[in-house]
Amino acid sequence: MAAVRCDLEDFAAEMFEPFARADQRRWGGVYLRGLLLDGGRKSVEPMAARLGEDGNRQALAHFVTSSPWDAAHVRARLAWRMQPVIKPTALIIDDTGFLKDGDASACVTRCRRTRLCAESRTDERAEQGDP
Repeated sequence: MAAVRCDLEDFAAEMFEPFARADQRRWGGVYLRGLLLDGGRKSVEPMAARLGEDGNRQALAHFVTSSPWDAAHVRARLAWRMQPVIKPTALIIDDTGFLKDGDASACVTRCRRTRLCAESRTDERAEQGDP
């Protein structure tokens, strides 16, 4: 991480530049670094522990759960930033969403039905003799 830290900080500054407050931009960079560090769990507490002196669990949790920023804007900036690098030749839209496990998963209320749900419902109909 030390070898690419400067590049990562520059990238984070570019991605989070539209954030209104300096603390949001700072914690956006810290969160990004935490996501890239080794370690199995990417939830706030284990990530904060791995971040060392930047691992203020409460501030990191506030950034992830309560700070008013729109993830869609960050994804859009990332897409524009990566377009010249990956030079896509096709656009594929997959609206299946992310597979979720349980009813307490992050974003579970905002996601559409997943393939898993569709397959389960198909299996149920097949068991009942419906086409």
